[in-house]
Amino acid sequence: MIAIGCDHGGFDLKGAIIQHLKEENIQYKDFGTYSTESVNFPEYALKVANAVASGQCESGVLCCGTGIGMSIMANKVNGIRAAVVDNIYSARYTKMHNNANIICMGERVIGKGLAIMLFDEWYKAKYEGGRHEVRLNMIKEYEESR
Repeated sequence: MIAIGCDHGGFDLKGAIIQHLKEENIQYKDFGTYSTESVNFPEYALKVANAVASGQCESGVLCCGTGIGMSIMANKVNGIRAAVVDNIYSARYTKMHNNANIICMGERVIGKGLAIMLFDEWYKAKYEGGRHEVRLNMIKEYEESR
């Protein structure tokens, strides 16, 4: 199941992605926000990040104006590897090399069509493991030491 959330700046982009998830029969849980009324993005980033970190959802999508604020907040949660993506290569390789479990996208910087392509590239990509596992373990060790 995909956790999905946004703030007011990513509301329309979240709607387009949800429509795509429905068309592809991909299960999701919508953590809000549910309108374009101004809200504080950290609240929604934490809802999605905690759902992924706890195992309630396998991965997540966060949308805001740029994707940056959401990624900063989501990455504060142990076990989360959130990446801002705005191109196909980054979307694919953030999963293949970094095993990113949340992607973040900005409604004000990418269009809905590109966002759907980025989601698909990330969602379908497979983590390669191997030499990358050493690096992810370094991140995990640091998180656990704090």
